[in-house]
Amino acid sequence: MWTARVHPLLVAFVLWGLSLNAAMAADLQEDAVIRVGGDHYYPPYEFINQDGEPDGYNVELTRAIADVMGMEVDIQLGDWNQMRQALEEGELDALQGMVSSSERAGQYRFSPSHAIVHQSIFARKGTEKAIGLAGLRGKEVIVQQGGIMHDHLVHSDVGARLVLVNTHASGLRLLASGKHDYALVANLPGLYLGRELALSNIEPVGQPFRSQRYGYAVLKGNEDLLARFSEGLAILKNTGRYQQIYDKWLGPLEQGGWPWKNIGLAAGLVSAVLLVVLGGIVIWNRMLAREVTRRSEALQLQHQQLIQADKMSSLGILVSGVAHEINNPSSLLLLNVPVLKDAFQDMEALLEEQYREQGDFYLAGLPYSRMREELPAMLDDMQASAGRIRRIVDDLRDFARQGPAELSETVDLNRLVATVIRLVDNTIRKSSYKVNVHYEPDLPCFRGNAQRIEQVVINLLVNACQALTSPEQGLCIATGYRAASNELTLDITDQGCGIEPHNLSRLKDPFFTTKREQGGIGLGLSVSAGIVQDHGGRLEYESEPGKGTRAILILPAIKGTSS
Repeated sequence: MWTARVHPLLVAFVLWGLSLNAAMAADLQEDAVIRVGGDHYYPPYEFINQDGEPDGYNVELTRAIADVMGMEVDIQLGDWNQMRQALEEGELDALQGMVSSSERAGQYRFSPSHAIVHQSIFARKGTEKAIGLAGLRGKEVIVQQGGIMHDHLVHSDVGARLVLVNTHASGLRLLASGKHDYALVANLPGLYLGRELALSNIEPVGQPFRSQRYGYAVLKGNEDLLARFSEGLAILKNTGRYQQIYDKWLGPLEQGGWPWKNIGLAAGLVSAVLLVVLGGIVIWNRMLAREVTRRSEALQLQHQQLIQADKMSSLGILVSGVAHEINNPSSLLLLNVPVLKDAFQDMEALLEEQYREQGDFYLAGLPYSRMREELPAMLDDMQASAGRIRRIVDDLRDFARQGPAELSETVDLNRLVATVIRLVDNTIRKSSYKVNVHYEPDLPCFRGNAQRIEQVVINLLVNACQALTSPEQGLCIATGYRAASNELTLDITDQGCGIEPHNLSRLKDPFFTTKREQGGIGLGLSVSAGIVQDHGGRLEYESEPGKGTRAILILPAIKGTSS
């Protein structure tokens, strides 16, 4: 009788334990970092920006969903075909932008669409138009490997000879260079890249496909994660935040524009008449046009600087919070470690007496004969490490602090360079094993804004690190003083890939970059040159392809000062 009563209790207890374990496992799963993948060169949806960070419509939408759902996401952008393979092999949890189709439905599960994608056939101007799929038969058609059009053409067997590329940009460049017959790409990225890359000899000649739904994708069996993305997307749509993100990235590109071509033809006819009668006015208009162009470029540069200033403002808020959280435990360590050192010194006489009378004994699992030598060093290391944490946090706060850009500070160049090296220490260590830093003693100071010159030095150091192709290549950083001209110098020399002679003179031009494929927009050195010029200084470059680059920052010194 007693046994019959116990069995149900045991069963209930076991079931309770299993449900508790399942709930704990679900909580752990929700707290895990979600790895989200995407295409590294698919603007404006997703791409790597000038800072080497993921950017675009998809990226901002994913981060907004993670924010409202309390998720932590790790966004990884790369070759699209490799991203699909990474998802299938379990290295990624989701793709943030994928076109749904009946062919893909057997392997993937899709969220409600967050955008509509149209596919277009691009051709060189003057080429026969291919309105439908039948027009592609027997032709050489460029498609992105692993993209929806690659899947569709393989499944439909239209009889075209497929040329596979990694990115839409590569395909459009091939087509513009005179190779192959057509390129089949998404309409919006195709128009965006054609404008960005100045491919004026290609144009869309047909849209044989209906609109396609574009959203998040996971592998079949991972519907729980997909439901979290779908719920977050619904919240963003109901709050209006989704529409703000959509309008920011896609709205301006989808709106119809003025018929500039027709307006230009009419303006040309009017100008031809005016040329005959008012030649002097034409000369004035040309001068005015040059001035407008110059000011437009200046406004574009100022716009980018404002964006950077907004980023720095956000960074300042973030750093303030991080500094508060880190300073509390580091202050506790700095307060308590000296107490522990004093306590050990007070106990040391008793421990030594016991050691002499009773022989060696164990303390914290180690022989006292060893611990008495190592414990003081351990406490010293702990105190030094806590102090280093505080210095790093203070450096970040100083770098990101908000305030007017007045050029009224008296700045120590050696101290400024040391601060920057601490900030980018991780990048330097990963880039080179051979780093040589030299600080010229007794340098005079310069007058200016330390934060803005820090921005310049960070840009120069990061560029030098990116130029290194192997950690075995060296990096040299040296400060100096030219007494004859009363100038301070910062010399940054790398043994990297170097710069071609025809590009060397264009380094300071706005929007010139050799890193367009990686998302660079060419404003780093241009902005730096403007900052240095505001300080009365200059930037000089020396480079030889394959042998490295030398960048020299020159600033006027304040006479009668020394660091």
